[in-house]
Amino acid sequence: MVVHTRLRPFNTKETYPEQKLDNDLSQGVVARGTMVFLRGQVAQDLDTRESLHVGDAGKQTEKAMANIKMLLEEAGSEMSHICRIVVYVTDIRYREAVYQEMGKWLKGVFPCSTGLVVPALARPEWVVEIEVTAVIPDAA
Repeated sequence: MVVHTRLRPFNTKETYPEQKLDNDLSQGVVARGTMVFLRGQVAQDLDTRESLHVGDAGKQTEKAMANIKMLLEEAGSEMSHICRIVVYVTDIRYREAVYQEMGKWLKGVFPCSTGLVVPALARPEWVVEIEVTAVIPDAA
């Protein structure tokens, strides 16, 4: 089922053939519905506030994406509703591990994406933070 209109969808295998990435992304998304804005998610247990997977960018991404899925579901949304994702990494060398893991969670979704390398995040043990905007589609 097509949830939103994805503009010029592509896969990073074609866009970045020199990198080992497999992300379904698009240049833009046209959506109509109820917006869900999620705060940047990191490798933190949302119940205990414990930081997890120190030093492992891939595992930190897995936890951030699990948090995103859980929060979207709590909002009455789902992963297919994601329209925009912003990824912050503290070192460009983490990019491949981060995007490989993120791609597993976003297969077939095709959000528009922006990636940034930043000097630091809120805690020194965090190396990746992922921010998401989703739109719960209006009923047809």
